[in-house]
Amino acid sequence: MEKILVLDFGGQYNQLIARRVREQHIYAEIRPYNKITVDEIKAEGYAGVIFTGGPNSVYDVNSPHFDPAILSAGIPVLGICYGDQLMAYMGGGKVDSAASSSEYGRTTVFFSESPLFAGLPAESVCWMSHTDYISTLPEGFTNIAHSARCPIAAMSNDARRLYGVQFHPEVTHTVYGRQMLHNFLYDICGCKGDWVMERFLEQSIEKYRRELSGKKVLLALSGGLDSSVAAVLLHRAIGHDLTCVFVDHGLLRKNEAEFVRDTFVGHFGMNVIIADARERFLRKLAGVTEPEKKRKIIGGEFIRVFEDEARKLGDVTVLAQGTIYPDVIESGKGDSAVIKSHHNVGGLPERMAFSQIVEPMRDLFKDEVREIGIQLGLARELVCRQPFPGPGLAVRIIGEITAEKLDLLREADAIFREEIAHANLDTAPSQYFAVLTDLHSVGVMGDARTYGATVVLRAVTTDDFMTAAWTRLPYDVLEKAGSRITNEVAGITRVVYDITSKPPATVEWE
Repeated sequence: MEKILVLDFGGQYNQLIARRVREQHIYAEIRPYNKITVDEIKAEGYAGVIFTGGPNSVYDVNSPHFDPAILSAGIPVLGICYGDQLMAYMGGGKVDSAASSSEYGRTTVFFSESPLFAGLPAESVCWMSHTDYISTLPEGFTNIAHSARCPIAAMSNDARRLYGVQFHPEVTHTVYGRQMLHNFLYDICGCKGDWVMERFLEQSIEKYRRELSGKKVLLALSGGLDSSVAAVLLHRAIGHDLTCVFVDHGLLRKNEAEFVRDTFVGHFGMNVIIADARERFLRKLAGVTEPEKKRKIIGGEFIRVFEDEARKLGDVTVLAQGTIYPDVIESGKGDSAVIKSHHNVGGLPERMAFSQIVEPMRDLFKDEVREIGIQLGLARELVCRQPFPGPGLAVRIIGEITAEKLDLLREADAIFREEIAHANLDTAPSQYFAVLTDLHSVGVMGDARTYGATVVLRAVTTDDFMTAAWTRLPYDVLEKAGSRITNEVAGITRVVYDITSKPPATVEWE
C-alpha cells in the first residue's frame, strides 16, 4: 500500500494535513519528527514526506529539526509553513523574523510555473500564518510564489523533487490547496490512489477474524457512531464471540438506552448487555467540578464496569473500543499537547484486567468511520447520528454532576434536537447539543420572579472535527427551541447561543 509520511513538528493543522492526503485516496501516517530515522523512512517505502507547520522559529536553539539526510534520500518532500522554512534553513538558506511584515489569514499569492501549481491560475487566495520568512533561498532552489509582503511564498528544486510553501494548502481558506496537494501526491510522488474504505473494511474483517479467532471479546458500546461501527465490523468478523456492553451511567441523552437495545439486539441480533450503573457513577462524581478529573473518573469507572461484566461472562480477555484518530491526538499522544483526555484513551487506568485492547477505528477520521458504517449496512439514522462524547452529559454540565442537573439538561437537549429535526436541519450542523452552565439568573413567569439555570445551545459545522465553525441556525428555530426550553423545563430561566468556532474553543465545553 502506498503511503505518505507526515512528519510532525507540532503545528495545529498536522492532523488536517493527514486527512487531506487521505481524501486523495492515499494513506497518510503521522510520526513525530524525532521518532523516525532516515533509514526507517526508506525501509517503510513512503512515496513522499510532508513536513508540517510548527510554533517555533527555525533559528531558535531548541527548535525541532530533522535529519538533513532526508532531503538527499531521493524521496519527494513538501514543507508547509515551518516545514518550508526548515527546509530552507537546513539547506543553507536564510530565515529571518518578518517583524512588521508578518502575515495572518487570507492572502493573495502570485504563482510561477511549477509542477506543484499545475492547473492553477496565476494568483489566488491562500491562508498565511507566519512571523518568520525565507529571505535567502538555499542553493539549487527557485522562488515559485510571492505575496505582497512575503517575497518567497514557495520554493522548489524540481530535479530533487523538493518543494516548500509558506502558506497552508490543507485548510479550506486556501482556494486551490487540494489541487496543490493532488499535484504533489500524484504528479510529483507518483501515487496512484489505492487507499479506499472498501479495501480497509475487507482487510480489517479478515485481520480480526484471524487475530481474534477463539477469543472472547468485550466491546464498549456507547451507541454513538464510532463504537457502533466498531461493533458491527467485529460482529461481522467473529460473530457471537463478541459481546457488547452498553453502560447506562446515567449520563445519557433522552431515550438513549432504548435506542441501543432496539438497534443492536433487535436489528443486528448481537449479544448486548445493558449494565445499569447510574448510581455507581453519580457516587463517584459527587462533588467533582474539574473537567479533566470528571473524564478520568468516568474513564476509570467504565473499565471497572467492563471488568465486572467480563468476570460474569467468564474467559474474556480482549477489550474492544471505538477510539478514532482525533481521540488519540486530542489526548496528547506523541508530542501533541493534551487538549482533553478521552475516556477511551487518556482516561484509561494504568492497570486493567484485559490482556489486549482492540481499536478497529483508531487510525480513521470521523468521515471515514461514517463511510465504513454505510458499507456495513448501518441505517442512515445511526450513521448520520449526532456525535456524543463517551463521558456523556457529564462534560456538558459545568460544575458538579447531580441527578437534578442531568434531568434538566436531558430535557433541554431533547427539545433542541427535536426543533432541529422539525426544521429539516438535522444534517446541516455537524453536531448540535445543549450545555447546562453553572450560571443562574433572574427571570419572570407570570407575575412571579424566578431564579433559574442558564442553558447554552451549541451547533457547529465541520468536515473533519479538527476545526469547526459555529452554525448560523435560523432565528426562528433558535426562538422556538429557546421558548420551549424555558416553558417546558422547570428550573431553566435563560437560553443563549454559542457563536465560538474551533479554534479557539473546542466543540464540547469541557
